[in-house]
This record gives sequence, structure tokens and C-alpha cells, in this order.
Amino acid sequence: MLNTLLVIAIGFLPSLISLWVIRKTHLRSRLRLRQAAMNFRSVQGGQYVRSVEGDRYYLEGVGYLIGDISCKFNARSGYIRCAVNPDGPCNGCRHYEPKKFADSEKKA
Repeated sequence: MLNTLLVIAIGFLPSLISLWVIRKTHLRSRLRLRQAAMNFRSVQGGQYVRSVEGDRYYLEGVGYLIGDISCKFNARSGYIRCAVNPDGPCNGCRHYEPKKFADSEKKA
């Protein structure tokens, strides 16, 4: 009976050690990510790349958008204005092209 329990305990031992090592590695990587995030914030020094509040608006059914929605290159996103000039501003952009609507949309 004692031999059976010893064999079972030895059989479970590698699995338990593996789970312990995985957990320690996971905690260590989480700590490193947290430290990297904290260092990144301090390196940025509170810099905010752009203020999107000026040309940010809400479109029903789509959500918050930034940029000029009438432009052909607008990304229709709350994070990027367009593919050509993602940081903006849209006012006076040399790449501005008005959208061309299909004939069915023009009639409506």
C-alpha cells in the first residue's frame, strides 16, 4: 500500500513542479510588463501627442469619429483621422478629396 502511494506521489511530482515554474514565470513576466509600462509613462513625461477633442464628434450608429467625414481618406475611426494624414489636422490638408457617392445615393 505504501509503495502504491509513493508511486502516485512521484508520478504527480513533475506536474506539480511544472505548474509551480509556470506560475512563477507568469508572475515575473507580469511584473516586468508593469515595470515597462511605468517606465514608458515616465519617459513620455505626460506628453500627449494630439488633442482630438477639437474635431471629435459622435455619429449615431457608428460612435465617436475624428477628422472630416466628407473626405475620401477618412478612416471613420475614433483613433485615426485618415490613411494619408493620421495625426491631422484636417483643416487645410493638401490631400483632401471629397467623397464620390454612387448614383443611388445621389437620388435619395
